Amino acid sequence: MRRIAFTGISCSGKSTTARRLAAQLGLPYIELDELNHGPAWTEVSADELRARVEEALAAAPEGWVVEPTYTSKLGELVYERADTLVWLDLPLGFCLRRIWLRTWRRILRREELWHGNRETVRNAFFVRDSLFRGAVRAHRRNPVVIPERAARHPQLRLVRLRSAEEVEGWLDGDG
Repeated sequence: MRRIAFTGISCSGKSTTARRLAAQLGLPYIELDELNHGPAWTEVSADELRARVEEALAAAPEGWVVEPTYTSKLGELVYERADTLVWLDLPLGFCLRRIWLRTWRRILRREELWHGNRETVRNAFFVRDSLFRGAVRAHRRNPVVIPERAARHPQLRLVRLRSAEEVEGWLDGDG
């Protein structure tokens, strides 16, 4: 397990768990949101994102930990190169509560995410692809999409964790 991809809905703990695992294994954590977003929430083109991700993966030949988001831009790039896919399949209500708390914390504290970007009430709640709507859609879609994706890449070991306790046990080496 040296090239690990994390998937799951918003606030399932992907970034936190991926960072913790990367630190445990002494591997770099590659944050695709940072590679994709510029100032004022501008996004790079698919070609530019692909080039940035390929460069980041190549710069870590000993291994890496990444969340393979942006499949509309990257296709199967990360999945083709990963050896492990960790699916954080936590309950929807648990994740929605986390989205609510995290979003309000970021808004009230004016926390900077990447390149000067901050969440606002408008972009968190009133845009077409809000975090809440996206989480519900992904939670419905993931039980079909993720196993199918893993099956297309026979080198992938799929690890499905369904609770915070399972995540902690897996990180502690019980999984």
